[in-house]
Formats: sequence, structure tokens, C-alpha cells
Amino acid sequence: VLAELIEKFVSHLSESRTDCYFSTGSYKAMDANVKKENLSSVQQLGVEMTVRYGKYLNLLKEDAENGLCFVLMNCEEFLKQQQRTVVSSLNCLQEHYAGYDWFASSIFLIMSGDRERTLTFLQQFSRLLVSAFLWLPRLHLSMHLPVTTVEYGIHPVYFCSAHHVEMLLKAELPLVCSAFHMSGFTPSQICLQWITQCFWNYMDWSEICHYIAICIFLGPDYQIYICISLFRHLQQDILRHTEA
Repeated sequence: VLAELIEKFVSHLSESRTDCYFSTGSYKAMDANVKKENLSSVQQLGVEMTVRYGKYLNLLKEDAENGLCFVLMNCEEFLKQQQRTVVSSLNCLQEHYAGYDWFASSIFLIMSGDRERTLTFLQQFSRLLVSAFLWLPRLHLSMHLPVTTVEYGIHPVYFCSAHHVEMLLKAELPLVCSAFHMSGFTPSQICLQWITQCFWNYMDWSEICHYIAICIFLGPDYQIYICISLFRHLQQDILRHTEA
């Protein structure tokens, strides 16, 4: 039901010129026979974890690995069309996105391992503003960002979403804010980790689905509110750890 709902919603918005924040060219999917060996070691490890988790949730069948590799390779090729060339020694500014694509993997699970359906959804989704915040590889070396922003290698999620979380945390949860200040960590570091991993390993699968759906339906600012609500939920644990 969730898959159908987000599909219809995103399809409707992507057909509206006023809702399309990013322009995307046409892209035809590559050969379906993509093997795991074509991916980086980080991606291969991510594929294994995703397939294992998907089978545990009874969402994926035995042949799911090839389907996920197909999605990841095509996403990389599709997004490459909208990247600029930057000469830099920073690992995060090399041609390939340095991490694993947790958002595309989450959509693959929501679509029960249907690779064509997943890829079609992601292509339509990439036209919307919310894709910049939910799908981190979306803006990797992106020509949609000012060149100076790209060269710094800092993702907009860090200086937009995570920055606003810190601003709100001061007002909403001053004790948590102080605890972070005393620890030498910043809340934005934790938020970036949560968001990059699409909350995998932090929330249950149903809650991850809620996070994705809420941000798609209500807007990317809900990413900030969800982080704040998590800090509120964890407040007593954070304060107890600070005292210890």
C-alpha cells in the first residue's frame, strides 16, 4: 500500500512543472545483467546487508541481489548525467559517491525488490526538491549546486537540515543541547549519520517507512522535526550518559 501511495504521489508531482525543482534528461536503463562485481567493495557490502535485511523482513526473494545491483548501477549512471567535474584530492569529491546508497536500497525494499518499479520511481523522485534531502547521492557533484558549494565537499543536508536541528534544539531541548556541548560532539554530526543511513540501524523498518513517507508527503522540513523528536525521545538516556 505504501509503495503504491508514494508512487502515485511522486508521479503526480513530477508531471507538474511547478513542483519539479530539478530538470532531468531522458535516461534508458542499462543492461539487466549487472553483477555485484561491477560495484565497489563498499557497495557490495551494502548490497549483502540490504538483501539480508530484506529477506529477514520477508520483502525479498532469492534473486534480489542482482535486482539491487541493477538499481544501484543505473542510479549511478543516471545521476552522473547531472554531475560536474571537480579536481580535488578529497575522497568525497571523486567520481563515485563514497558511501552506500541507503535511500535507493530502502525504496527497493518498499517496492518488494521490483527493480524496474524502483528505478522508475527514483527517476521521477529526482525531479522533486525533497530528493535533495532524502537521497544524499542525488546532489553528489551536482551541477544544480553552486560550484563553490560542490568544491567544499559538504552536503546541503549538513548545512541546511542539520544546522536547523541545532537551532531548534537550543530552543526545544536546552538540556540535550548542553549535554552535546559538554561532550565535544555536535547534534549535527549525529543527524548527518542518521540521515545518510536513512535511519537504518537506528529505527525499526516500519518507522523508516514512516520517515520516508512523511518527508515525501509533507516536505523536507519534516526531516528536521523527526530528528528533534528523536532527541526528545532519547533525552533521559542522553542526560544519564552525560552524568556518567
